[in-house]
Amino acid sequence: MTGSVDGRASRTLAARLAPFVPTRLVAAAARLVYPRFEPELARLADLCPPGCGTAVDVGGWYGPWTRRLAPRARRVVTVEPVPHLARLLSSAAPGNVRVVTAAASDHRGTARLWLPADDAGDRGVSSLVRRDIHARALEVPCLTLDSLGLRDVGFIKIDVDGNEPAVLRGARDLLARDRPALFIELESRIQPVAPVVEHLAEQGYTGWVLPGSSWVPLASFPLEEHQARMAYVVAQGLLRRVLPPRGPRYVNSVLFLPDGRRPGEGRVRDDGPHAGQTPTRPVHPDRLPAGPAAPHGRPQS
Repeated sequence: MTGSVDGRASRTLAARLAPFVPTRLVAAAARLVYPRFEPELARLADLCPPGCGTAVDVGGWYGPWTRRLAPRARRVVTVEPVPHLARLLSSAAPGNVRVVTAAASDHRGTARLWLPADDAGDRGVSSLVRRDIHARALEVPCLTLDSLGLRDVGFIKIDVDGNEPAVLRGARDLLARDRPALFIELESRIQPVAPVVEHLAEQGYTGWVLPGSSWVPLASFPLEEHQARMAYVVAQGLLRRVLPPRGPRYVNSVLFLPDGRRPGEGRVRDDGPHAGQTPTRPVHPDRLPAGPAAPHGRPQS
């Protein structure tokens, strides 16, 4: 979920104080400072095309993306599986926002949402993929983005702590039809980056990252090497990473654009909403890993 912080963040000042602060205040503070934590959020014009019909926020957390997408798109659909976070988002959402209380995946039904022992979902590290930081699970509804019946989708943000491949498999038809921009958190410490990048390349998507003030092609930026070198930054917690003096940035999100588009360019609308269109390259959904089916008693690394 957006706001992902390493399991060690439970020892940070923000994590220790959060239980004693009203949730709405925590949410407002998170939305306020989040563009400093994730500067791509301050560059929405580069990500979300002008005249966007539908924008999708997969992993809504406290809503930093949802709130900023609402003025840019006619409709925003936010998918958030943690029940109290979904209720919070619904209660404060602008009128063009629809909140879906479920986890996005590659099937419909129910699934186990894993959380750390001392967390109710507020730290943003819950996932359908169990890791060593997870100790307990909630049964939550799950669905595919294709099953939501969305139309004219121009932008999708995906931040689900390891379940990104399943979300993409569940959006195969949507991606082929609407060719939206995709903004995806990719963490090599959680899962290999290459399968997602290769899968989207086969569908005509090219990755871009923002390590400084300018976008650079993912192909020329060693993302996994960067993340390994900067891993110590993840342990610092949200406040340390947004308040001055600020240290170096840890890049963990990739903008994927289809069909030769570059950041800041709107999609070409010479063929309508791409209804019935196919990607410029063949779709091979089986290239994405099925995702680890974690035994109930063993954490995934």
